[in-house]
Amino acid sequence: MTLARAAAMLAVTTAILAGPLAPHAQQAPLLALRAARLIDGTGAPPIEDAVILVRGARIEQVGRRLAVPPGTRTLDLGAHTIVPGYIDAHTHMTSESPGERKLDRMTATAADYSLVGAVNARHMLRAGFTAVRDVGGFDLADVALKRAIERGDAVGPRMFVATASISMTGGHGDPANGLSPAIRLDRLAGVANGVEGVRQKVRELLRLGADHIKFAATGGGLSRGTKPTAQHFTDEEIAAIIDEAHRLGVKVAAHAHGIEGIKAAVRAGVDSIEHGIYLDEEAADLMIERGTVFVPTLWIADAYFDRYRAWRIPDYAHAKISAFIPRALESVEMAIRKGVTIALGTDAGVGEHHLGAKEFSAYVKYGMTPMQAIAAGTSNAAKLIGGYEDFGSLEAGKYADLVAVAGDPLQDITVLERPRFVMKEGVVHRDEIASRPPGSRP
Repeated sequence: MTLARAAAMLAVTTAILAGPLAPHAQQAPLLALRAARLIDGTGAPPIEDAVILVRGARIEQVGRRLAVPPGTRTLDLGAHTIVPGYIDAHTHMTSESPGERKLDRMTATAADYSLVGAVNARHMLRAGFTAVRDVGGFDLADVALKRAIERGDAVGPRMFVATASISMTGGHGDPANGLSPAIRLDRLAGVANGVEGVRQKVRELLRLGADHIKFAATGGGLSRGTKPTAQHFTDEEIAAIIDEAHRLGVKVAAHAHGIEGIKAAVRAGVDSIEHGIYLDEEAADLMIERGTVFVPTLWIADAYFDRYRAWRIPDYAHAKISAFIPRALESVEMAIRKGVTIALGTDAGVGEHHLGAKEFSAYVKYGMTPMQAIAAGTSNAAKLIGGYEDFGSLEAGKYADLVAVAGDPLQDITVLERPRFVMKEGVVHRDEIASRPPGSRP
């Protein structure tokens, strides 16, 4: 083969290989969004006459009265306020709240729970939640839903999942609680015992697709036969769960109601305490010292006595929950006063998924400033999940996850419950301002 012929063949081959890549090499068009004000989620003062420049899935620039290049597509959101997409750090995406329940848990399959999760995911995204940390599902339905959203086969928030919650035998989360001993369950469960057993369970859940680990350090309200104040797992088992997860590079959340379980988890280095019903000042100080985040799931506690009938709370659970609700509200108020870092979590799956933004209002009711409440549901939650480099605030380089609301949430935090525009990664999923179709790029 002559040198000239070889060079010609190389040129043809290069052109063929380069052909399909050419469209991807082109830069996505720029989009400008204007609004009366912008709260970036970092705690910084609002930006008036705000402009966000978005290219593809990410933010290119944010500022006041930014110059917009000629020919740039512009969305004018008028008198609205733009905030980062909300983040829920405590969800059960593939569960129905008791008030929403349509499935029979004795006959439902993982496929059923995945489909329920797809409905919940759509509702949560339209409610403004662009990312969620799921802390326990059924039979890997949460993993399936996460993957479907990533593929674009389902619409919903960016998901970070735990698969099953780790429970001791008979503990909060053991699916056999309350069943006849004649019933044998072969479903995936997080039940484990002993130091080596819980280490093995952490490894198993990570192999199955968990992004983080969640375990029950105490009993709970909805679990039959457990006492919320009782510590589950020994100190050694708790330390083993956390050590194994951290050694493998993932964070750990502890369901913890009673004070002994809370303190054992915090002393062992847990990343977050979920619920914290009986939190006391000593434990709060320890959490501040260790950097432990509190996820109080407050609005369902605050609204419990108004909504427990609609939620169809069983009698055995109502007896426990109604007794500890006053203490739960005191604990959150104390934690806010002392300055414990709080990340927003709703416990969606107990409460309705589409009502999660009520959590912001509950924080303000119990002592947060509106700006602190917004940070809890944006930057604080993103840092807890571990994704703050990509989302949780409106800054250059991060995903274009944002919500627009009518009015100013610093004056009326409840406006966050009524989003009028929702964008996730540059794609519009709700627009009651210009009426663009959901799932479209502007």
